[in-house]
Amino acid sequence: MSFAVPDGVRPIRDAVHAFMTERVEPAEPVLHAGGPEAAAVLDELRAEARKAGLWALGHPRELGGGGLPFLDYVYVNEVQGRSEYGQLALGTFTLQDSLMLHEHASPEQRERYLEPLVRGDIWPSFAMTEPSISSSDPTQIRTTAVLDGDEWVINGHKWFTTGASRAAYTTVMCRTEQDAPPHLAFSMILVPTDTPGYRIVRETPVLGLDGAHCEVRYEDVRVPAANLLGPRGHGFVIAQRRLGPGRIFHCMRWLGQAQRAFDLMCRRLRERTAFGEPLASKQLMRQHVFDSYAEIQAARLLTLHAAEAVDAGSQARVEIGAIKVVGARMLHNVIDRAIQVYGAAGLTPDTPLDRMYRHARAGRIYDGPDEVHVDAVGRRILGEYAAGGNWEFGLR
Repeated sequence: MSFAVPDGVRPIRDAVHAFMTERVEPAEPVLHAGGPEAAAVLDELRAEARKAGLWALGHPRELGGGGLPFLDYVYVNEVQGRSEYGQLALGTFTLQDSLMLHEHASPEQRERYLEPLVRGDIWPSFAMTEPSISSSDPTQIRTTAVLDGDEWVINGHKWFTTGASRAAYTTVMCRTEQDAPPHLAFSMILVPTDTPGYRIVRETPVLGLDGAHCEVRYEDVRVPAANLLGPRGHGFVIAQRRLGPGRIFHCMRWLGQAQRAFDLMCRRLRERTAFGEPLASKQLMRQHVFDSYAEIQAARLLTLHAAEAVDAGSQARVEIGAIKVVGARMLHNVIDRAIQVYGAAGLTPDTPLDRMYRHARAGRIYDGPDEVHVDAVGRRILGEYAAGGNWEFGLR
């Protein structure tokens, strides 16, 4: 395996990098402010991405996307992640939901939801987390769906349903089977957000940032029985197939954020002087560079290794669990050092670091907190030894 971007991917990656640094990143102040001007700027960026052939690059070609193979898209996602708006501007924010529907949706569901998703005409949302239970144990999910004639009746309480306030529908994980084993007791049901009884309680700020993370109550929500996604009782199977590659996408975008923070830190060290010398001449400042370099390189290799395993058909649970923890910690540490180098300026909106730092902290919780992944990775590796084998790194 090489760290270098393959020659065949380099042109499209370079084009995405230029789009991000020349168009998306300069637009961030307006996009952060929200409102009509932000919406207009985002629409302009999306139109430019389509014209440049950069739209929905990771979506299958048969759906109208760019058709990049998984591993190739991982390299592109690395630079797309430089800004939180990269996914929105380039039409890839629907990728996980589109791939999920592509695999499991009925023809009617594909026509109503999948095709508009890839075009960017509608937003998706996904509801699994609940405020009253530990999300690290999803078998406790309390939201229920009961079949009443030809309709599902859904009752429950979800939160951190990202994008629900602007989404056309929510894919809801809910208990549909009362006597089945825990991992066969839940199903996925598609719920249009304008359905009576679907009530958004609030958009929950995260560390002071408004990111459309919604708390939603389901009060006798009725949808057609045909809105079941995939086989009944297979919600966990669908969720795992959705979350695995999604965690790799997160980690590659985190590498893009880390690269941006690393660049800002190193340039600041060259430009800023203290006590008559550039900060770059100070050994403690060089320690920040060394530590960040080592962590970024390690996280990047782990991430590419996991992506390669998935591309080869493996579930890669150990590899994905490891990078979710290592990647989130790496991002937090690199941004933290960059803020330290900037001093007081790093605490202000004068650089993108303050906002990046808050997003990075959330990364250690969503899609499974660090502790859950650490425990799962340790348990699986030790299981190899318990079975009489070992974990031979050179053969994995």
